[in-house]
Amino acid sequence: MLLVGENLNIMSRTIGPALRERNPRPIQQLAQAEAEAGIDYLDLNIGPARKAGDELMTWLVNTIQEVSDQPLSLDTANPVAIEAGLKVCWRRALVNSVSLQPERLEQTLPLVKKYNADMIGLLWGVEGMPRDANERCLLAVDLVYKANQLGIPNEAIWIDPIVTPVSVEINQVRACLEFMSMLKDIAPGCNSIVGLSNISNGTPAHLRPYLNRTYLIMLMKYGLYSAIVDAFDAELIRIARGDMPKIVKLVHRVMDGDRPDLSSLSKKEVDYVKTARVLSGESLYSHSWLEV
Repeated sequence: MLLVGENLNIMSRTIGPALRERNPRPIQQLAQAEAEAGIDYLDLNIGPARKAGDELMTWLVNTIQEVSDQPLSLDTANPVAIEAGLKVCWRRALVNSVSLQPERLEQTLPLVKKYNADMIGLLWGVEGMPRDANERCLLAVDLVYKANQLGIPNEAIWIDPIVTPVSVEINQVRACLEFMSMLKDIAPGCNSIVGLSNISNGTPAHLRPYLNRTYLIMLMKYGLYSAIVDAFDAELIRIARGDMPKIVKLVHRVMDGDRPDLSSLSKKEVDYVKTARVLSGESLYSHSWLEV
């Protein structure tokens, strides 16, 4: 599985000021740390970047490439900034992201083709968030069709079904899993990607890793190709690299309806089982789900 580091983000208390001040040191240190942690792609999130976004993205890409040869994900709503970044990327870049909103589609798809980039196909339609797995399938087919019309192959498209917080809507959490089970059939050759940390938004900080790690395992059951993750969650990276097969198998058993005897499990195993039950909708979410 490919891992995209989410940490180089303009919302960061460290990175935000460094971007505004064009201070390379904190940015380069973080990029190197993400790579050392095992990240495959660096996501460069500069936000909307409505003012001078092209200059900022150019500076940022060049700043990163001075110290790292990791491939880059260019993350902004500003298509001018996207193109500026693509112009200076040494390696094949990932455009984060292309949605089915007409303006975004028309401005960004041609850039993916022109610069031979990969793209994240965000399943956000004209009417906004898809309501269920079936709507995600319809949006995915439409997006892939439009990309193919421009000559963008399925292999360059990474479909993002949009992960939402478990604390808000469990049906959307389950819909993402259901969609993932169908993706290979409806869009052969396309890859998949999720913004994993969205699953735990709104959850106390010390509990977020449990949700992120467990949901990753659940998505892995359906062949998840990549995820945008916290680069410094070492256990999550171990899971993605196949280093915790016993935990992965346990969570997949729970997904298949098995109800293991909790008294026979270790504390870590119990935490994963309880979290899987919450994410599958078997148990109600609360901030105290691990204590129940």
